[in-house]
Amino acid sequence: MKKNSKTEKQATRKAAAKIEKRNMVIAQSGGPSMVINQSLVGAVETAKRNKSIGKIYGAIHGIDGIIGENFVDMRKLSAKTLGEVAHTPSSALGSVRRKPTEEDCAKIFDVLRKLEVGYFFYIGGNDSAETVHIVNALAKANGMALKCFHIPKTIDNDLRQNDHTPGYGSAARFVALAFMGDNLDNLALGGVKINIVMGRHAGFLTAASALGRQHDDDGPHLIYLPERPFSMDTFAADVKKAMKKFGRCVVAVSEGVCDKDGTPIAAALSGGEKDSHGNVQLSGTGALGDLLASEIKSRLGIKRVRADTFGYLQRSFPEVASPVDSAEAYQAGAKAVDAATSGKFDSGSIAITRRPGSKYAADFACVPLKSVARETRSMPASHINRAGNDVTKAFVKYALPLVGDLPKMGRLI
Repeated sequence: MKKNSKTEKQATRKAAAKIEKRNMVIAQSGGPSMVINQSLVGAVETAKRNKSIGKIYGAIHGIDGIIGENFVDMRKLSAKTLGEVAHTPSSALGSVRRKPTEEDCAKIFDVLRKLEVGYFFYIGGNDSAETVHIVNALAKANGMALKCFHIPKTIDNDLRQNDHTPGYGSAARFVALAFMGDNLDNLALGGVKINIVMGRHAGFLTAASALGRQHDDDGPHLIYLPERPFSMDTFAADVKKAMKKFGRCVVAVSEGVCDKDGTPIAAALSGGEKDSHGNVQLSGTGALGDLLASEIKSRLGIKRVRADTFGYLQRSFPEVASPVDSAEAYQAGAKAVDAATSGKFDSGSIAITRRPGSKYAADFACVPLKSVARETRSMPASHINRAGNDVTKAFVKYALPLVGDLPKMGRLI
């Protein structure tokens, strides 16, 4: 009898363990980055080692993949394949920009119930965090036992609760290197060079253009951010001063610069196209750069004026990823799985914080979804100069550890 009783207890424990094991869905959303796949692999490899997680479904093109039941079996992927994916830029599972409706969520829940999914992880920015918040709220309202977690990603570096976000350090490194090269090009030929950099509401990425300055006359000589009103008259006057001082001028302009009324200069040039989250399309066109170059030519009479729009090159450029950014992106994915299976949290977003002290180090925390969703943060006033056309030493000190060492440039003139 005792033997049978012991056998029955063991069978009961095994059955309970089987019931407690829940499957997982992970997906990517929003703009790709150089390290978003590090977060994907960090989450998947951590989940593979976790006994409370069963099958691991990778949804193709975000929530579209869940609704359409289009999945990759992430458990079947070899360590070699995952390693290669981790070091590859862009979104390996494909991405999407879609704000879920209640009807979408009903379809999502039907699929997740059928697949016995208990964990949902979504990698993306503030709009993606909003998606997770919506799914989480409706799951609770429908009595569904689903743990929903947001894994941070955005090159804009504008997520609340975060000191910085995975994707920013690598994109900032690209911008810094691009301006280092463009500064040398401008030094050789002179004139005015204007570069348009991504950044809707926050100027962190455009500000990174200053990180490669190594000589007193290195560009960019002027930096314009969304946090300060942009005036065409002031812009022309600033360029005139820089030309007088340096004999040339390199300019960094955020795509999101606004007039005194808060209207983006580029909005009038883009045709007003919006995504499902209500964001006006600012990227994908060189119209802003062309406008600024035309204004400088006509107002100042400078013959050699050129403009480039960095656009999507900033997001998925191979072999430029910052080592710190890559490591932290992986950890963000791993920490999300740890938080979801710890028993302490039913939902949340992983945030990166910076430890105090002169030596750079970061920590990770699980924060409420609503504290990250939708709304964004901007560059602090201490990072922008009084004239609103450059950054301060405080910004350089903040950003350099995230970007990593930059190459030294030799000069003869």
